[in-house]
Amino acid sequence: MSKRLTPTDTLSLGFMTFAFFLGAGNIIFPPLAGMMAGENMVPAMLGFLVTAVGLPLIGLIAVAKVGGGISTMTKLLPSWVGIAIAMAIYIVIGPAFATPRTGLVAYEIGVVPFLSEATDITQLLFTLVFFSVALLLALNPGKLMDIVGKILTPALIVLLLVLAASVVINPQDAIGAATGPWIEDAFSNGFLEGYMTMDALGALMFGTLIVDVLRRKGIEDKKAQARYLSIAALIAATGLTVVYVSLFFLGATSSVLGAGADNGGAILTAYVVQVFGQPGLVMLALVVGLACLTTAVGLISACSEFFNEVMPKLSYGQWATIMAVLCATVANVGLAQLISISIPVLFLIYPMAMALIFYAYARDNISQQKTVLTVLIATTAFVGLLSALNVAGFATPFVELFNFLPLFDKHLAWVPLTAVILIAGGFYKRGQAQLAEAK
Repeated sequence: MSKRLTPTDTLSLGFMTFAFFLGAGNIIFPPLAGMMAGENMVPAMLGFLVTAVGLPLIGLIAVAKVGGGISTMTKLLPSWVGIAIAMAIYIVIGPAFATPRTGLVAYEIGVVPFLSEATDITQLLFTLVFFSVALLLALNPGKLMDIVGKILTPALIVLLLVLAASVVINPQDAIGAATGPWIEDAFSNGFLEGYMTMDALGALMFGTLIVDVLRRKGIEDKKAQARYLSIAALIAATGLTVVYVSLFFLGATSSVLGAGADNGGAILTAYVVQVFGQPGLVMLALVVGLACLTTAVGLISACSEFFNEVMPKLSYGQWATIMAVLCATVANVGLAQLISISIPVLFLIYPMAMALIFYAYARDNISQQKTVLTVLIATTAFVGLLSALNVAGFATPFVELFNFLPLFDKHLAWVPLTAVILIAGGFYKRGQAQLAEAK
């Protein structure tokens, strides 16, 4: 008989989920977006919340709905397709970009302000220690909920609430004017900025990891797993919304204080020093350190679980060690370089990942699931590639041929195309049953 979680364990599961999502990108992007959006903060923030909260929320629930992650969602396609999509997402969200970024942000915001001189050696030493600690925690996946949900996250939440309250009570500047593209397209720019958190991709990974945590807690019934995962998703979404709103407001009210800053971490640091002085830097170091550490633990665990399943010759522990070593290595590339490299890759992968999430909700109303899913993935992969080439600076005549597509100029052509394919798929050969292996 499947066990049940106590209310405390359920809350801890939600806290753990929130902590996994609240990492580097969640902290460094909203303040800068808020400052650039200025008087257009509200539409910009709403666009950001759609991709940084809404999509991860429905992504987690989609995992609960279908009973698995990417491999389950792509079960009707040739196995290599699902593996290729999954590997691309796990590599990007894991050792290539998102996980190394946690160590970099923890270093630049939590350590550099206390150093008389930051060097490549100090960065290397910190990232080695940071990912060693993350590895030690990730090597105990059965205790993740207890370590992260019951110990690390409550401390993180208290610190975040202090910061959020201060931002609302004690803004430093008047809300400034919108700048650059945020003047006319605040919502769409906020929407695309939410990509950079990588949380929608993370939802497909963390959903599988959380189901594994539930199994280790004795929750075997799939309906019970789906229910607990949905509750955890709602708790995480609520926490993320509070954090993003406060950080957007901090950025919007730092037009003078944050002038010249090239990333949100610099704006956040300037605010904390202005309001709290040196003790504030210690508080900020704890907030950023805990947020980045918990996310790194979750990402290393999720990636190691996946690669252990795909290539079982190496154990979970060996894969976790490999992931930690790779992350520590990539982390020494530099934050600005890492972000610039990751942008085109995200524009390529996001449309496919989002299409899978929306397909998970629509598939019960589609009779020819294999055909519709094939068309959906092929289409979103193609428009994603076009967007990636465009943002990378390769706006060739070939790419420009597709300017006729709705929202193509905003890199959102996948949205209407996904909607059209899923709606058409609902009518395609309706009434003709197809044996769906994914069900």
